[in-house]
Amino acid sequence: MVRAVSFIGHHDSGKTRLLTRLVPLLNERGYRVGSVKHAPHLEDFEARESDSSQHRASGVERVLLIGETSSALYWQNDPEGTIVSTIHRLFAGLDLVLVEGFKHGPFPKIEVYRRSRDIPREPLAGEIDVRAVITDDAVALPDDVDLLSPSRLLDIADLVESIAA
Repeated sequence: MVRAVSFIGHHDSGKTRLLTRLVPLLNERGYRVGSVKHAPHLEDFEARESDSSQHRASGVERVLLIGETSSALYWQNDPEGTIVSTIHRLFAGLDLVLVEGFKHGPFPKIEVYRRSRDIPREPLAGEIDVRAVITDDAVALPDDVDLLSPSRLLDIADLVESIAA
């Protein structure tokens, strides 16, 4: 069974930046890591007239796009499936999956928070069950939620290891 942890937070809170700094550290610790990014506008990703879009529309179950240095695999989501079943199917053989987004998903959650003019409110912790909030801002948190600085990558990696489901 693949272990996963979800990193949630408002748009532009620093989730992607944190994860891209955390993955090399987890790799150094011997983990084979995968990632999932919530992409609510994925349907807009390709133009309908593109060749790859036509492949997808033809009725195939999966389309593998192979570029010079990277590839992408597209498939139709099973409306009855869950994020858990999808991750277990596609990430079998990995030790850990870092999920960006899915704040209402089933995985343990760590919130990345950064106050801005667009986000004057407090973190989601308290509204949503999160294990920790990663921020350098002074924030009010429930007693059972840890507070970590984004610069403390070793502590964040330790937390991920301890809560990965």
